[in-house]
Amino acid sequence: MNLQQLWHFYFRIPLLYRLFLTVIILMFLFGVLIHFVEPESFPTIFDGVWWAFVTGSTVGYGDYVPLSTIGRMMAILLILAGGGLVTFYMATVSAKTVNLEHDFSKGKVKYNGKAHIIFVGWNERTKQLLHQVQERHSEQSIVLIDQTLGSIPDQDYNIHFIRGDATEDETLRKANIKEANCVVITSDPSKNEREADQQSILTTVAIRGNNPNVTIITEILTKDQTINATRAGADSVIRSNDFMSTLFYHELFRDEPVEPFDLILELFSNQQFKEVELPKHLEGKTFLDTSDYLVASEQILVGIRRNGELIINPPFQKIIAAEDTLIVLSKLD
Repeated sequence: MNLQQLWHFYFRIPLLYRLFLTVIILMFLFGVLIHFVEPESFPTIFDGVWWAFVTGSTVGYGDYVPLSTIGRMMAILLILAGGGLVTFYMATVSAKTVNLEHDFSKGKVKYNGKAHIIFVGWNERTKQLLHQVQERHSEQSIVLIDQTLGSIPDQDYNIHFIRGDATEDETLRKANIKEANCVVITSDPSKNEREADQQSILTTVAIRGNNPNVTIITEILTKDQTINATRAGADSVIRSNDFMSTLFYHELFRDEPVEPFDLILELFSNQQFKEVELPKHLEGKTFLDTSDYLVASEQILVGIRRNGELIINPPFQKIIAAEDTLIVLSKLD
């Protein structure tokens, strides 16, 4: 590599690293020179380098002092050149730190971790889910992708925020989609149901294209779009409208009068989803019969898992098989 190539290589280095390298070279150069100029005052090269750093940074311990005229002239040059350079370097480091913190809060910094969960969309469902995950799995890393937020939503949440459109590859790369374990796609409350479902399906396609192995859970609002979400690559499709309708149905026909809306408001703070084995006497019964039986024990039947497939809110007349597992909503243990 000739001098010109070396010079071009030097200026291709990021500014912060270039300044640091320049400070090191300059201090080492002055340290070597002062050692040869005044070997009695600076017995070793390390002593000279130490003096150069102390003097150039304007700390000035005074343990090593040049006594000759040439040595003192070198000290003056070091203070003028090295002091300014060190000050500029420290100011640059401070500015970089502030800019990095600003970019992080604005969702511009790439996430470099692994085995994380990605939430797409910021809404009340995301807030509740985030609270539950961090309360029970505090060690789990979470990345939030949203294009409507101007900055990180809440400093109390231990999340990495990425601002952008989750249908774009660049945004997904910033979220390190290839190393993610799971992605949860929630519906956009600002859109009508059909537009929200189309957006969720398009997001599912983009994510599946970037990571064929990641688990994708997609929220769909309209029943006729469920099959399209599955075709797009969703491993699980949550039909939230159907779930809420089922909840209203069960509360309307409870024996004891209750306030349905009060129960709904309390639902996510006092209850949990879990899988339970099907009782023997319910084998061959309908989904409605099984649901009515569970209501008596204050459990809401949400769906079933059959041969590894999650079926949320199947038709009421669907027959429950012996190998099925029940997905219920019950009080916290």
